[in-house]
Amino acid sequence: MNTLEVLIEKFKEKGEKTNWSYVFIPAEFANTLKPDNKKSFRIKGSIDNVAIKGIALLPYGNGDFIIPINQKLRKDLGKADGDKVLLMLEEDREFKMTIPADLMDCLQDEEHLLQNFYAMAKSHQNYFIKWIQEAKTMDTRVKRISQTVTAMDNKWSYSEMTRFFKK
Repeated sequence: MNTLEVLIEKFKEKGEKTNWSYVFIPAEFANTLKPDNKKSFRIKGSIDNVAIKGIALLPYGNGDFIIPINQKLRKDLGKADGDKVLLMLEEDREFKMTIPADLMDCLQDEEHLLQNFYAMAKSHQNYFIKWIQEAKTMDTRVKRISQTVTAMDNKWSYSEMTRFFKK
């Protein structure tokens, strides 16, 4: 396990990442997790004493990465933007996300929906899958699957879909 102490930061104006909380991972540290890699990959370990698994390291340029810190994780950590956290990380080679059966049933209704889903990068497919799996109620899950089907019908990325449905 590799360790690093970092601050929780927040993007101010950064396109679709505006207002995201994150931790910055310098290239030197990322290289100890997955040498000579500049693409997104999954990690596991802990942030402070909170276990994490299957979390994506997102490229930030020049070999640097960020880890988005969502509201639930900040709450579990008991931390806010500007607070220090201790990372204990390694590459998560076991992580594999599969399409939920209920989403697959809906995407298979029309051939182009599934084709459009598979045409996206695996990391973008995972945004949809994780978002659906994180639904706390069946109503929310059904709504998210419906929105995903609409996104596939329009060939929208996850961020395009979320912007459309925020209107």
